[in-house]
Amino acid sequence: MPVRTVQSAAALGVLLLILPGESTALDYPPRLPDGQPVATFTGEDLLARPATVTDAVVARNPPTVDFLYYPCQTYAAPTWSAWGDGSVHGGVYYSAIGDHDGPRGNAFVHAYDPATRRLRLLTDVASVLAMPAGHYVPGKIHSRLQVASDGWLYYATHRGKTTVTTDEYHYKGDWILRTRPADGRTEVVAHGPVGKQCLPCSVLDPQRLVFYGGTQAGDRDDKRHLFFAYDLRARRVRQEGYGGPSRAIVLAQSTGRVYFAPDQNGPLHRWDPAEDGPPKAIGPEVGLRAASAETPDGYVYAVGPKSDPTLWRLDVATEKVERLGRAPVGTCTYVTTLDADPTGRFLYYVPGAHGSSREDGAAVVQFDTRTRQKKVVAFLHPALKKRFGYTPLGTFSAAVGPKGERLFITWNGNLGGRKGRHLAWEACALTVLHIPESER
Repeated sequence: MPVRTVQSAAALGVLLLILPGESTALDYPPRLPDGQPVATFTGEDLLARPATVTDAVVARNPPTVDFLYYPCQTYAAPTWSAWGDGSVHGGVYYSAIGDHDGPRGNAFVHAYDPATRRLRLLTDVASVLAMPAGHYVPGKIHSRLQVASDGWLYYATHRGKTTVTTDEYHYKGDWILRTRPADGRTEVVAHGPVGKQCLPCSVLDPQRLVFYGGTQAGDRDDKRHLFFAYDLRARRVRQEGYGGPSRAIVLAQSTGRVYFAPDQNGPLHRWDPAEDGPPKAIGPEVGLRAASAETPDGYVYAVGPKSDPTLWRLDVATEKVERLGRAPVGTCTYVTTLDADPTGRFLYYVPGAHGSSREDGAAVVQFDTRTRQKKVVAFLHPALKKRFGYTPLGTFSAAVGPKGERLFITWNGNLGGRKGRHLAWEACALTVLHIPESER
Protein backbone atom coordinates (compact mmCIF):
# COMPACT_ATOMS: atom_id res chain seq x y z
CA MET A 1 0.00 0.00 0.00
CA PRO A 2 1.40 3.44 -0.86
CA VAL A 3 1.86 5.87 2.01
CA ARG A 4 0.11 9.25 1.92
CA THR A 5 1.48 12.19 3.88
CA VAL A 6 0.13 15.61 4.84
CA GLN A 7 1.73 18.54 6.57
CA SER A 8 -1.20 20.48 8.04
CA ALA A 9 -4.81 20.23 9.17
CA ALA A 10 -7.81 21.25 7.11
CA ALA A 11 -9.26 24.72 7.36
CA LEU A 12 -12.46 24.80 9.38
CA GLY A 13 -15.49 27.09 9.32
CA VAL A 14 -17.45 28.72 12.15
CA LEU A 15 -21.07 27.69 12.64
CA LEU A 16 -23.79 28.11 15.25
CA LEU A 17 -25.20 25.25 17.31
CA ILE A 18 -28.87 25.20 18.27
CA LEU A 19 -29.80 22.02 20.12
CA PRO A 20 -33.37 20.69 20.24
CA GLY A 21 -35.48 21.06 23.34
CA GLU A 22 -34.45 23.32 26.19
CA SER A 23 -31.29 24.78 24.73
CA THR A 24 -29.25 27.92 24.18
CA ALA A 25 -27.40 28.91 21.04
CA LEU A 26 -23.66 28.45 21.31
CA ASP A 27 -20.90 30.19 19.40
CA TYR A 28 -17.90 28.15 18.29
CA PRO A 29 -15.08 27.96 19.07
CA PRO A 30 -15.69 28.06 22.83
CA ARG A 31 -13.74 30.86 24.47
CA LEU A 32 -12.42 31.70 27.89
CA PRO A 33 -13.17 35.06 29.52
CA ASP A 34 -11.36 38.02 27.93
CA GLY A 35 -10.19 35.78 25.10
CA GLN A 36 -7.34 34.31 27.13
CA PRO A 37 -5.97 31.02 25.71
CA VAL A 38 -5.58 29.41 29.13
CA ALA A 39 -6.91 30.18 32.60
CA THR A 40 -5.10 29.26 35.81
CA PHE A 41 -6.76 29.06 39.22
CA THR A 42 -6.83 27.35 42.58
CA GLY A 43 -9.11 27.52 45.60
CA GLU A 44 -10.49 25.69 48.59
CA ASP A 45 -13.66 24.90 46.62
CA LEU A 46 -11.58 22.30 44.74
CA LEU A 47 -11.61 20.29 47.97
CA ALA A 48 -15.33 20.67 48.77
CA ARG A 49 -16.57 17.10 49.20
CA PRO A 50 -20.06 16.38 47.81
CA ALA A 51 -22.39 14.24 49.92
CA THR A 52 -22.13 11.35 47.47
CA VAL A 53 -18.40 10.79 48.07
CA THR A 54 -18.05 8.59 51.14
CA ASP A 55 -15.25 6.15 50.34
CA ALA A 56 -12.17 8.38 50.16
CA VAL A 57 -10.22 10.95 52.10
CA VAL A 58 -9.78 14.43 50.63
CA ALA A 59 -6.48 16.17 50.07
CA ARG A 60 -5.52 18.98 52.46
CA ASN A 61 -4.00 21.24 49.83
CA PRO A 62 -5.72 22.05 46.52
CA PRO A 63 -3.90 21.80 43.21
CA THR A 64 -3.33 24.66 40.84
CA VAL A 65 -5.33 24.04 37.67
CA ASP A 66 -4.74 25.17 34.08
CA PHE A 67 -7.92 25.12 31.96
CA LEU A 68 -8.26 25.51 28.18
CA TYR A 69 -10.43 24.42 25.26
CA TYR A 70 -9.31 22.33 22.29
CA PRO A 71 -8.84 24.83 19.44
CA CYS A 72 -10.21 22.67 16.60
CA GLN A 73 -13.80 23.04 17.83
CA THR A 74 -14.72 25.78 15.38
CA TYR A 75 -18.01 24.31 14.15
CA ALA A 76 -21.12 22.66 15.56
CA ALA A 77 -20.67 18.89 15.74
CA PRO A 78 -23.09 16.11 16.69
CA THR A 79 -20.94 15.44 19.77
CA TRP A 80 -17.55 16.98 20.43
CA SER A 81 -15.91 14.17 22.34
CA ALA A 82 -12.66 12.44 23.27
CA TRP A 83 -12.51 8.63 23.42
CA GLY A 84 -8.87 7.63 23.00
CA ASP A 85 -6.49 7.57 25.94
CA GLY A 86 -3.68 10.12 25.65
CA SER A 87 -0.10 9.78 26.82
CA VAL A 88 2.93 11.82 27.83
CA HIS A 89 6.26 11.63 26.02
CA GLY A 90 9.13 14.00 26.69
CA GLY A 91 6.86 15.96 29.01
CA VAL A 92 4.34 16.66 26.20
CA TYR A 93 0.76 15.39 26.44
CA TYR A 94 -0.70 13.88 23.25
CA SER A 95 -4.46 13.50 22.87
CA ALA A 96 -7.26 13.49 20.30
CA ILE A 97 -10.87 14.60 20.02
CA GLY A 98 -13.47 14.10 17.30
CA ASP A 99 -16.82 15.34 16.03
CA HIS A 100 -18.52 11.90 16.31
CA ASP A 101 -20.04 12.42 12.86
CA GLY A 102 -20.65 10.00 10.02
CA PRO A 103 -20.45 8.87 7.35
CA ARG A 104 -17.99 11.76 6.97
CA GLY A 105 -16.65 12.73 10.35
CA ASN A 106 -13.32 14.06 11.51
CA ALA A 107 -10.91 13.64 14.41
CA PHE A 108 -8.04 15.87 15.51
CA VAL A 109 -4.69 15.09 17.15
CA HIS A 110 -3.10 17.59 19.56
CA ALA A 111 0.07 18.16 21.55
CA TYR A 112 0.15 20.13 24.80
CA ASP A 113 3.50 21.45 26.01
CA PRO A 114 3.44 22.60 29.67
CA ALA A 115 6.29 25.00 28.91
CA THR A 116 4.14 27.04 26.50
CA ARG A 117 0.75 26.11 27.98
CA ARG A 118 -0.70 25.80 24.48
CA LEU A 119 -2.57 23.05 22.65
CA ARG A 120 -1.04 22.59 19.20
CA LEU A 121 -3.13 20.94 16.48
CA LEU A 122 -0.90 18.38 14.79
CA THR A 123 -3.24 16.94 12.17
CA ASP A 124 -6.80 15.94 11.34
CA VAL A 125 -7.94 12.61 9.95
CA ALA A 126 -10.05 13.92 7.07
CA SER A 127 -7.11 15.79 5.56
CA VAL A 128 -4.85 12.77 5.87
CA LEU A 129 -7.26 10.33 4.25
CA ALA A 130 -8.68 12.69 1.58
CA MET A 131 -11.46 10.24 0.78
CA PRO A 132 -13.71 10.85 -2.25
CA ALA A 133 -17.25 12.16 -1.79
CA GLY A 134 -19.60 9.51 -0.44
CA HIS A 135 -16.82 7.50 1.21
CA TYR A 136 -16.59 6.83 4.95
CA VAL A 137 -14.35 9.08 7.06
CA PRO A 138 -14.01 8.22 10.78
CA GLY A 139 -15.25 10.67 13.39
CA LYS A 140 -13.29 9.23 16.32
CA ILE A 141 -9.89 8.19 17.52
CA HIS A 142 -10.80 5.62 20.17
CA SER A 143 -7.43 3.92 20.56
CA ARG A 144 -4.51 4.96 22.71
CA LEU A 145 -2.11 7.55 21.32
CA GLN A 146 1.49 6.57 22.05
CA VAL A 147 4.95 7.57 20.87
CA ALA A 148 7.27 4.77 19.72
CA SER A 149 11.05 4.50 19.79
CA ASP A 150 11.11 5.65 16.15
CA GLY A 151 9.75 9.04 17.27
CA TRP A 152 6.30 8.69 15.67
CA LEU A 153 2.95 8.95 17.46
CA TYR A 154 0.76 5.91 16.66
CA TYR A 155 -3.03 5.56 16.95
CA ALA A 156 -6.09 4.16 15.13
CA THR A 157 -9.48 5.41 13.96
CA HIS A 158 -13.04 4.42 14.87
CA ARG A 159 -16.49 5.22 13.55
CA GLY A 160 -18.58 8.12 14.77
CA LYS A 161 -22.12 6.94 13.96
CA THR A 162 -22.64 3.18 14.23
CA THR A 163 -24.66 2.93 11.02
CA VAL A 164 -22.05 4.12 8.52
CA THR A 165 -19.47 1.32 8.35
CA THR A 166 -21.22 -0.33 5.40
CA ASP A 167 -20.75 -1.00 1.70
CA GLU A 168 -23.01 1.96 0.97
CA TYR A 169 -20.18 4.21 2.15
CA HIS A 170 -17.40 2.04 0.68
CA TYR A 171 -16.25 0.87 4.09
CA LYS A 172 -13.06 -1.24 3.90
CA GLY A 173 -12.01 -1.04 7.54
CA ASP A 174 -10.45 1.62 9.76
CA TRP A 175 -6.91 2.99 9.74
CA ILE A 176 -3.72 2.78 11.77
CA LEU A 177 -2.02 6.17 11.45
CA ARG A 178 1.17 7.76 12.67
CA THR A 179 2.08 11.41 13.17
CA ARG A 180 5.49 13.05 13.51
CA PRO A 181 5.15 15.39 16.52
CA ALA A 182 7.69 17.96 15.32
CA ASP A 183 5.78 19.06 12.23
CA GLY A 184 2.47 17.14 12.17
CA ARG A 185 3.39 15.06 9.13
CA THR A 186 0.97 12.14 9.16
CA GLU A 187 1.09 8.81 7.34
CA VAL A 188 -1.29 5.92 6.77
CA VAL A 189 0.35 2.83 8.26
CA ALA A 190 -2.44 0.40 7.37
CA HIS A 191 -6.00 0.58 6.04
CA GLY A 192 -8.26 -2.23 7.20
CA PRO A 193 -5.42 -4.32 8.64
CA VAL A 194 -7.90 -7.04 9.67
CA GLY A 195 -10.72 -6.39 7.21
CA LYS A 196 -13.95 -4.50 7.79
CA GLN A 197 -13.25 -3.78 11.44
CA CYS A 198 -13.29 -0.58 13.48
CA LEU A 199 -10.27 -0.12 15.75
CA PRO A 200 -11.41 1.18 19.17
CA CYS A 201 -8.74 -0.52 21.29
CA SER A 202 -4.95 -0.58 21.18
CA VAL A 203 -1.68 -0.63 23.02
CA LEU A 204 1.72 0.02 21.48
CA ASP A 205 4.96 -1.78 22.30
CA PRO A 206 7.20 1.24 21.67
CA GLN A 207 10.49 -0.66 21.70
CA ARG A 208 9.55 -3.75 19.70
CA LEU A 209 7.33 -1.68 17.37
CA VAL A 210 4.24 -3.84 17.58
CA PHE A 211 0.76 -2.30 17.51
CA TYR A 212 -1.79 -4.45 19.35
CA GLY A 213 -5.46 -3.94 18.67
CA GLY A 214 -8.94 -5.02 19.63
CA THR A 215 -11.72 -4.50 17.10
CA GLN A 216 -15.41 -3.91 16.67
CA ALA A 217 -17.00 -5.20 13.49
CA GLY A 218 -18.24 -2.71 10.93
CA ASP A 219 -21.40 -4.82 10.82
CA ARG A 220 -23.18 -3.62 13.94
CA ASP A 221 -24.95 -6.98 14.33
CA ASP A 222 -21.62 -8.78 14.65
CA LYS A 223 -20.69 -8.58 18.34
CA ARG A 224 -17.40 -10.48 18.06
CA HIS A 225 -14.07 -8.80 18.77
CA LEU A 226 -10.77 -9.58 17.07
CA PHE A 227 -7.36 -9.46 18.71
CA PHE A 228 -4.50 -8.64 16.36
CA ALA A 229 -0.79 -7.92 16.50
CA TYR A 230 0.57 -5.66 13.75
CA ASP A 231 4.32 -5.51 13.07
CA LEU A 232 5.09 -1.85 12.36
CA ARG A 233 8.52 -2.58 10.86
CA ALA A 234 7.35 -5.26 8.45
CA ARG A 235 3.93 -3.63 7.92
CA ARG A 236 2.08 -6.90 8.33
CA VAL A 237 -0.33 -8.64 10.72
CA ARG A 238 1.45 -11.28 12.80
CA GLN A 239 -1.56 -12.64 14.66
CA GLU A 240 -5.33 -12.26 14.51
CA GLY A 241 -8.33 -14.12 15.83
CA TYR A 242 -11.75 -13.79 17.43
CA GLY A 243 -12.26 -13.77 21.18
CA GLY A 244 -10.31 -10.56 21.57
CA PRO A 245 -10.66 -7.42 23.70
CA SER A 246 -13.06 -4.59 23.00
CA ARG A 247 -11.56 -1.71 24.97
CA ALA A 248 -8.27 -2.47 26.76
CA ILE A 249 -5.03 -4.41 26.36
CA VAL A 250 -2.24 -4.71 28.95
CA LEU A 251 1.41 -4.49 27.86
CA ALA A 252 4.21 -5.87 30.03
CA GLN A 253 7.05 -3.83 28.58
CA SER A 254 9.79 -5.87 30.26
CA THR A 255 8.68 -9.15 28.67
CA GLY A 256 6.87 -7.98 25.54
CA ARG A 257 3.79 -10.00 26.48
CA VAL A 258 0.29 -8.60 26.23
CA TYR A 259 -2.80 -9.53 28.23
CA PHE A 260 -6.53 -8.99 27.80
CA ALA A 261 -9.94 -10.23 28.86
CA PRO A 262 -12.35 -11.15 26.04
CA ASP A 263 -14.69 -8.20 25.64
CA GLN A 264 -14.23 -6.48 29.04
CA ASN A 265 -14.83 -9.26 31.52
CA GLY A 266 -13.54 -12.85 31.40
CA PRO A 267 -10.51 -15.12 31.84
CA LEU A 268 -7.19 -13.32 31.51
CA HIS A 269 -5.50 -14.18 28.20
CA ARG A 270 -1.86 -13.81 27.21
CA TRP A 271 -0.15 -13.47 23.86
CA ASP A 272 3.63 -13.76 23.72
CA PRO A 273 5.32 -12.46 20.55
CA ALA A 274 8.13 -14.97 21.14
CA GLU A 275 5.72 -17.88 20.72
CA ASP A 276 3.63 -19.10 17.82
CA GLY A 277 -0.10 -19.58 18.01
CA PRO A 278 -3.15 -17.75 19.33
CA PRO A 279 -3.55 -16.13 22.76
CA LYS A 280 -3.88 -18.50 25.71
CA ALA A 281 -6.17 -18.29 28.72
CA ILE A 282 -3.85 -18.20 31.75
CA GLY A 283 -5.61 -16.70 34.71
CA PRO A 284 -8.71 -15.87 36.68
CA GLU A 285 -11.67 -13.90 35.42
CA VAL A 286 -10.98 -10.19 35.56
CA GLY A 287 -12.70 -6.97 34.60
CA LEU A 288 -10.48 -4.96 32.27
CA ARG A 289 -11.44 -1.54 30.95
CA ALA A 290 -8.20 0.41 31.48
CA ALA A 291 -4.61 -0.34 32.44
CA SER A 292 -1.44 1.50 33.37
CA ALA A 293 2.00 1.10 31.90
CA GLU A 294 4.39 -1.25 33.70
CA THR A 295 5.81 0.30 36.87
CA PRO A 296 9.48 0.15 38.00
CA ASP A 297 8.66 -2.63 40.48
CA GLY A 298 7.22 -4.89 37.79
CA TYR A 299 3.48 -4.41 38.08
CA VAL A 300 0.78 -3.37 35.66
CA TYR A 301 -2.35 -1.94 37.27
CA ALA A 302 -5.80 -2.36 35.79
CA VAL A 303 -9.45 -1.60 36.51
CA GLY A 304 -12.81 -2.99 35.46
CA PRO A 305 -15.51 -3.94 34.69
CA LYS A 306 -17.76 -0.98 33.84
CA SER A 307 -20.56 -1.48 36.35
CA ASP A 308 -18.58 -2.19 39.53
CA PRO A 309 -14.88 -1.67 38.80
CA THR A 310 -12.18 -3.31 40.87
CA LEU A 311 -8.55 -2.20 40.95
CA TRP A 312 -6.11 -5.06 40.46
CA ARG A 313 -2.52 -5.60 39.52
CA LEU A 314 -0.56 -8.11 37.50
CA ASP A 315 2.92 -9.15 38.56
CA VAL A 316 4.52 -9.40 35.11
CA ALA A 317 7.21 -11.83 36.31
CA THR A 318 4.90 -14.37 37.98
CA GLU A 319 1.66 -13.47 36.14
CA LYS A 320 -0.13 -13.46 39.48
CA VAL A 321 -3.26 -11.29 39.74
CA GLU A 322 -3.95 -9.46 43.01
CA ARG A 323 -7.16 -7.58 43.65
CA LEU A 324 -6.67 -4.28 45.49
CA GLY A 325 -10.20 -3.03 46.13
CA ARG A 326 -13.14 -1.20 44.59
CA ALA A 327 -12.37 1.85 42.49
CA PRO A 328 -15.49 4.03 43.09
CA VAL A 329 -15.43 6.71 45.77
CA GLY A 330 -19.14 7.53 45.52
CA THR A 331 -22.00 6.83 43.14
CA CYS A 332 -20.01 6.93 39.89
CA THR A 333 -18.43 3.73 38.62
CA TYR A 334 -17.17 3.64 35.02
CA VAL A 335 -13.38 4.16 34.83
CA THR A 336 -11.77 4.26 31.37
CA THR A 337 -8.27 5.62 31.98
CA LEU A 338 -5.83 4.59 34.70
CA ASP A 339 -2.35 6.04 35.10
CA ALA A 340 0.55 5.33 37.42
CA ASP A 341 3.06 7.96 38.46
CA PRO A 342 6.72 7.32 37.53
CA THR A 343 7.47 5.67 40.90
CA GLY A 344 4.56 3.26 40.65
CA ARG A 345 3.23 4.30 44.04
CA PHE A 346 0.25 6.43 43.00
CA LEU A 347 -2.53 5.70 40.53
CA TYR A 348 -4.88 8.36 39.16
CA TYR A 349 -8.37 7.99 37.67
CA VAL A 350 -11.78 9.69 37.39
CA PRO A 351 -14.96 7.62 37.92
CA GLY A 352 -18.06 8.39 35.85
CA ALA A 353 -16.45 8.42 32.40
CA HIS A 354 -19.55 8.36 30.23
CA GLY A 355 -21.32 11.50 31.41
CA SER A 356 -21.93 11.06 35.14
CA SER A 357 -18.72 12.30 36.77
CA ARG A 358 -20.33 15.55 37.96
CA GLU A 359 -22.57 13.52 40.27
CA ASP A 360 -19.48 12.91 42.43
CA GLY A 361 -18.09 16.38 41.86
CA ALA A 362 -15.89 15.23 38.95
CA ALA A 363 -13.63 13.66 41.56
CA VAL A 364 -9.98 13.12 40.58
CA VAL A 365 -8.84 10.11 42.61
CA GLN A 366 -5.34 9.19 43.74
CA PHE A 367 -4.86 5.58 44.88
CA ASP A 368 -1.84 4.78 47.05
CA THR A 369 -0.60 1.31 46.06
CA ARG A 370 1.26 0.93 49.37
CA THR A 371 -1.49 1.87 51.80
CA ARG A 372 -4.42 1.23 49.42
CA GLN A 373 -5.93 4.53 50.43
CA LYS A 374 -8.17 6.42 48.01
CA LYS A 375 -7.75 10.18 48.12
CA VAL A 376 -9.54 12.82 46.06
CA VAL A 377 -7.00 15.44 45.00
CA ALA A 378 -9.62 17.71 43.41
CA PHE A 379 -13.33 18.06 42.75
CA LEU A 380 -13.59 19.90 39.43
CA HIS A 381 -17.35 20.33 39.56
CA PRO A 382 -18.82 22.83 40.25
CA ALA A 383 -15.48 24.68 40.28
CA LEU A 384 -15.22 24.76 36.46
CA LYS A 385 -18.87 25.65 35.99
CA LYS A 386 -18.65 28.51 38.46
CA ARG A 387 -15.57 30.01 36.80
CA PHE A 388 -16.11 29.22 33.12
CA GLY A 389 -19.64 27.89 32.65
CA TYR A 390 -18.23 24.46 31.80
CA THR A 391 -19.54 21.22 33.30
CA PRO A 392 -17.06 18.30 33.13
CA LEU A 393 -19.01 15.13 32.32
CA GLY A 394 -16.28 12.50 32.26
CA THR A 395 -12.99 11.52 30.71
CA PHE A 396 -11.51 8.74 28.59
CA SER A 397 -8.05 10.32 28.48
CA ALA A 398 -5.58 11.23 31.21
CA ALA A 399 -1.84 11.00 31.73
CA VAL A 400 0.71 11.76 34.44
CA GLY A 401 3.72 14.05 33.96
CA PRO A 402 7.27 12.64 33.92
CA LYS A 403 7.88 13.51 37.58
CA GLY A 404 4.39 12.80 38.85
CA GLU A 405 3.90 16.53 39.32
CA ARG A 406 1.12 17.04 36.78
CA LEU A 407 -2.02 15.23 35.76
CA PHE A 408 -3.43 15.95 32.32
CA ILE A 409 -7.16 15.25 31.83
CA THR A 410 -9.18 15.68 28.64
CA TRP A 411 -12.85 16.26 29.46
CA ASN A 412 -16.09 15.77 27.59
CA GLY A 413 -18.32 18.56 28.83
CA ASN A 414 -21.27 20.89 28.55
CA LEU A 415 -21.14 24.61 27.79
CA GLY A 416 -24.68 25.39 28.94
CA GLY A 417 -26.40 24.92 25.58
CA ARG A 418 -28.59 22.10 26.81
CA LYS A 419 -29.90 21.82 30.34
CA GLY A 420 -31.31 18.99 32.40
CA ARG A 421 -30.00 15.86 34.06
CA HIS A 422 -28.54 14.44 30.85
CA LEU A 423 -26.33 17.21 29.59
CA ALA A 424 -25.12 17.26 26.00
CA TRP A 425 -21.43 16.85 25.24
CA GLU A 426 -20.74 20.20 23.59
CA ALA A 427 -17.00 20.78 23.95
CA CYS A 428 -13.77 19.11 24.97
CA ALA A 429 -11.48 20.86 27.42
CA LEU A 430 -8.11 20.15 28.99
CA THR A 431 -7.26 20.53 32.64
CA VAL A 432 -3.70 20.29 33.91
CA LEU A 433 -3.60 19.64 37.65
CA HIS A 434 -0.37 20.69 39.35
CA ILE A 435 -0.43 18.39 42.34
CA PRO A 436 1.18 19.81 45.49
CA GLU A 437 4.27 17.94 46.62
CA SER A 438 2.62 17.45 49.99
CA GLU A 439 -0.08 15.35 48.31
CA ARG A 440 2.16 12.91 46.44
